[in-house]
Amino acid sequence: MSTPFNVTDTNFEETIKNNKLVFIDFWATWCGPCRALAPTIAELSQEYLGKVLIGKLDVDENPSTAEKFQVFSIPTIILFKNGQEAERLVGLCAKKNITALIEKHLQ
Repeated sequence: MSTPFNVTDTNFEETIKNNKLVFIDFWATWCGPCRALAPTIAELSQEYLGKVLIGKLDVDENPSTAEKFQVFSIPTIILFKNGQEAERLVGLCAKKNITALIEKHLQ
């Protein structure tokens, strides 16, 4: 079973450079909407195993990366394609919206 990859300030650059598509959920433990989104992120991690690296970055533990990408509201989901930010979703989103975003970039 696959679980979301733990992204940190330390491994962030290497992670987005070494994977064609990287989906990162910027979250925090105290954030209710982030906790509500967590099961969806876990499901997506399983569904897209081998196609997209699904990761989670705790903004409290990794403030440098959150600041670099100007993540001011959480949850924020950023999809990186070939090492660059491709798209962003802010707030609690329906799984179908997240899936549509991923599918658009898989082609």
